[in-house]
Amino acid sequence: MQAIILAAGLGRRLGELTADNTKCMVKVDDVTLIDRMLRQLCALDLKRVVIIIGYRGDKLRDFIGQRYPELDIMYVENQIYESTNNIYSLWLAKDLLTEDDTLLLESDIIFEEGMLEMLVEDPNPDVALVAKYEPWMDGTMVRLDNDSYISSFVPKSAFSYSDIESYYKTVNIYKLSRRFIGLYYLPFLEAYIKAMGNNEYYEQVLRVVTMIDSCNIKGLPVNGLKWYEIDDVQDLRIADTIFSDAERRLSMLQKSFGGYWRYAGLKDFCYLVNPYFPTGRMLDEMQANFEPLLRQYPSGMDTNTLLASKYFGIKQSFTAIGNGAAELIKELMDLTEGRLGVTIPTFEEYVNRLPADRVVAFSPDNDSFSYTSKDLIDYFSDKNISALLLINPDNPSGNFIPLIDDKSLLEWTKSRGIRLILDESFVDFASGGMANSLLHDDILMKYPNMCVIKSISKSYGVPGLRLGAAASADTELIGLIRRRCAIWNINSFAEYYMQIFGKYEADYRHACRVIADVRDRMFRQLSDIPFLRVIPSQANYFLCEVLAPFSAHGLALKLLEGYNILIKDCSAKRGFPAGKQYVRIAVRDTSDNDELIRALRSL
Repeated sequence: MQAIILAAGLGRRLGELTADNTKCMVKVDDVTLIDRMLRQLCALDLKRVVIIIGYRGDKLRDFIGQRYPELDIMYVENQIYESTNNIYSLWLAKDLLTEDDTLLLESDIIFEEGMLEMLVEDPNPDVALVAKYEPWMDGTMVRLDNDSYISSFVPKSAFSYSDIESYYKTVNIYKLSRRFIGLYYLPFLEAYIKAMGNNEYYEQVLRVVTMIDSCNIKGLPVNGLKWYEIDDVQDLRIADTIFSDAERRLSMLQKSFGGYWRYAGLKDFCYLVNPYFPTGRMLDEMQANFEPLLRQYPSGMDTNTLLASKYFGIKQSFTAIGNGAAELIKELMDLTEGRLGVTIPTFEEYVNRLPADRVVAFSPDNDSFSYTSKDLIDYFSDKNISALLLINPDNPSGNFIPLIDDKSLLEWTKSRGIRLILDESFVDFASGGMANSLLHDDILMKYPNMCVIKSISKSYGVPGLRLGAAASADTELIGLIRRRCAIWNINSFAEYYMQIFGKYEADYRHACRVIADVRDRMFRQLSDIPFLRVIPSQANYFLCEVLAPFSAHGLALKLLEGYNILIKDCSAKRGFPAGKQYVRIAVRDTSDNDELIRALRSL
């Protein structure tokens, strides 16, 4: 058996990275693609390795040099690589193709150890590695029949999103027998080039063969083994994240602050999102209006604040709408003078907007980080603060003060002329649900010193829409926040979501009740893990102290490396006792939660 590697292309979409290098000389996790591929080929019993070069071919040849003596490497040069595609590159090796069974690989593929062995050991003579369709995939798709043979190749022109459940993506790694190459592939390859020219792709020929005759190419699913095709700088970043060691991968995922849909199979227990809302019916309504929402401008701030006021049932003049709560937090902190009182540990988006000398921190003196209105009043009574921040329920502790019943903090801040910044992004999950919210006109008017922040991403399950609201009877403050935001700070999808939410409010209330039940169940399960001390929570997450033999970072690393599960390591947060370790774990649906519990038990 021989291997043929297609490596003649320009790699223009990688920009400066391929200005003086071939694409396969780009590094992932500090190893070039070609080195990684040749090392994997060294593990096989191969007669030779043929590399078809073109752009910067001399540089690639020099780079490889004699570093792989166990491989008999030869080169075929495509001198007109700028005007041709890989169909012509493969045609240049036609004589070599007829001499032996062939592993055919594209040089811009990175794949996990063991994938080639799996392909070679498969008893079928003609096999294509394939992967179940994922949203990031582009290029050639195939369908498999009941016996896993490729029944058809799906060109881009015939691709249909309604059929994606039946699609597999070719990994662009094939095992082709000498018989198949001589009897089917080369005759069709020659005819295709004569009819269509040199600027095509070699898989087009396989599609034609499949259409005309039964070519019996087996589709071998890679079943979760990692691989990626690198065409541009974003692909390179993703591949670097996927193929880095667990330590570096964890760091890169944490620094990306989301976008985890790009990483197949990753379970995100880090970010806090309601898994039970929106409902399928609401999503259908959004999807049915996708085109006009995409093609038309959204409304400006005035219309969107009207929608937000309807959404929460409060006066429009009391409301500002933001591109996520983060936009509103930034503007509010810029408008807040003097010193800010906070409880730590907490959500740090607010305090990170201020210099350290303007933050006065209270830390509860107990191992559950719980506190009451009285605790806050007692601590801040003799402190010179102009504003007090309360995350309620708090993040990451899950501590909750039912302010709707205990208004002492509201009265105290009002009497002292202290602005109360109340972030109730998770309040709908607390005992009593939406009845705990202070987003009511009468309450806002009674306490004009209070500004309520509400993230619509968290409890409503739509973080991709980037929606948040600020509410206060201090209309001067609200007016300033509005004027500081861009006129089109909300996109059409977010606007339409607010417009139709009223029809689904009962579903939302039900989803919050379900989360509360699922949270109680998860609390019992986590409490049985011997190396976790679980702190009771009124939100959709748990703060857990990590006990021996693990550290917070070590536990996060183990879960990512062994189970593709991401949790929040709280080590960098302020307010935790020295020498103690904590993680925050989100509440997802029962299936995902059970998967996490199984992983924890196995440790």
